[in-house]
This record gives sequence, structure tokens and C-alpha cells, in this order.
Amino acid sequence: MRILFTGASSFTGHWFVQELAAAGHKVTAILRRPASEYPEAARRMRAARLGEVSQLLSGMSFGDDQFLKLISGEAFDVLCHHAADVTNYRSPDFNVLAALENNTRRLDRVLAAMHEGGCRRVVVTGSVFENDEGAGSGDLKAFSPYGLSKALTWQMFRHYAERLGLAVGKFVIANPFGPFEEPRFTAYLMKNWLAGETPAVNTPDYVRDNIHVALLAKAYANFVSAMPTEGHTRIAPSGYVESQGAFAQRLAVEMRSRIGRPCALQLRTQTDFSEPMIRINTDQAAVSEFDASKAWDDFASYYQNLFPSG
Repeated sequence: MRILFTGASSFTGHWFVQELAAAGHKVTAILRRPASEYPEAARRMRAARLGEVSQLLSGMSFGDDQFLKLISGEAFDVLCHHAADVTNYRSPDFNVLAALENNTRRLDRVLAAMHEGGCRRVVVTGSVFENDEGAGSGDLKAFSPYGLSKALTWQMFRHYAERLGLAVGKFVIANPFGPFEEPRFTAYLMKNWLAGETPAVNTPDYVRDNIHVALLAKAYANFVSAMPTEGHTRIAPSGYVESQGAFAQRLAVEMRSRIGRPCALQLRTQTDFSEPMIRINTDQAAVSEFDASKAWDDFASYYQNLFPSG
């Protein structure tokens, strides 16, 4: 299929494009700027790798003039909308309305043009941190204003897509980890272990759904490939459902033999309970072609190359 993919330079977006191309699809990936101009090293690496597997177009954003010109001149079978405004996404002052505007700019015109060009499927990436998404403790409210913006984006896409008779699918992401990620939890653990230090886990009691990005990407490619041309579909792939302390210990077990370090941990007594205790996805990520051992090997190798002084 001919796929137009937004948000390709993101951590998960980069992996999704890789797997869609590996599945035989022709992917056109759009970027807001050339790969060399991204300030973050990880994003520059991801963007550079995209050119090896996709038609890479830079200098446009969803719904802007250049984007509309592209979809008016080329035909696509599927629109995969993975891009999202994440500016200050952790802040309680995150601008929900501005993010919604950026995520859905000229949405009615975009979908009408895609439909006229032969597109019959739209896939929107959702988050387990949205309101009324996933399973867990409490009333499943949005984790943050960012989570609320993602939920509203989905509702906008579903409304306008269904009005045109387009099939619409939602792919819900929990907590992905793996190579080419921004420096977050697993990167923090690996950097300390490779330096011979003992990292601390400050929130070991939270139960989360950590999924290797290679498995998540294969599930995404399978979802897009099998998506029907009518109706509404949804999947929320699940990985390792356990406390953050247990996940850190799992990671330590997998890494000890691979990086030759003791991978010690300090599990602190958790005092911050500002987030829901449990938030997880609900669908088993049953992907027969996923090789877990290789995924752990690649994870270890990536961080050994990233932190060679360890």
C-alpha cells in the first residue's frame, strides 16, 4: 500500500516506518525540517535513518500549504497520523487547544483531499495516558493536559473520517522503550550500569505497561496491513505489565550477561503518588515474527555504542 506517514522522526514513528517498509509498503514520511536541523541528537539519527526505507519529505507539517499540495498531487491508500504537538507535554500548563489545532489543522480539507485521491483508511496514534483509555486504577482520567489533547485529536479524526466514509483505526501506545529513544528511564539505567554505578528507581510502585519498541512496531505494521476499508477498529498492544521496580529488575537480568556489568539497583521507598497507581494497555501483542532475544541484544548493543566510556 501507499502510505503517508506523519510524525516519522519521533521515537516510535521512526520504528513504525521501518516496519511498514519491511512489510512491503511504500511509505512517504514527512518531517517539519531537514534531518540535520533537529536539535536533539536522537531525533537527528532517527530522521537520517528514515531516508533509507522511505520517501522522505521535509519542510512541512500536517495541514499546512505544503502538505495540502502534496496530497493534492499524489495518491495514497492510507494516512497514518502519528504526529502530535508535544511541546512541554509534561507541564500542567500544556496548551490543549493549541495542540489540538496543530494536530488537526485543516482536518476536513485534508481528509477530503485524501479521499478524493483514493485513500480509504486513516490510522491515528493514541496514548494510554488519554482519558478513558487503557485499564487501571481510578476513573481513567487523562494523566495530563497532553493526554487530553490526544483524546480530543482522536475524536476529531474519527468524526471527520467517518463522515466521509473512511475506515478509521486507533493504535494505542503504552510505555515504549528501546534503541533511539530520548534519554528517559531505560537510558538512565543503562548509562549508570555501563559506568559501573547503581541507579535509583524513585517510583518503583507504579504499575505500567512497558513494551519493546520493536514488538510495538511489528504490531503497528500488522494493524495497518490488516485494516479493513470500512468501519472503526482499535488495538492497544500490551508488553510487560508490572511495577516499575519489577521492570527495572527485569531489565537488569537481561542486561547482566549482555553488557558484563552487575546492573545493581536501588529501589527507593516511593513518596510521590501524583499519578494513577496503575495504567496499562489491554490487548496481547501477539506477533509471531518478534524475536525477544534479538531485541534485547539490539538494546544492549545500542547503549554500549551510545555510552562507549562505560
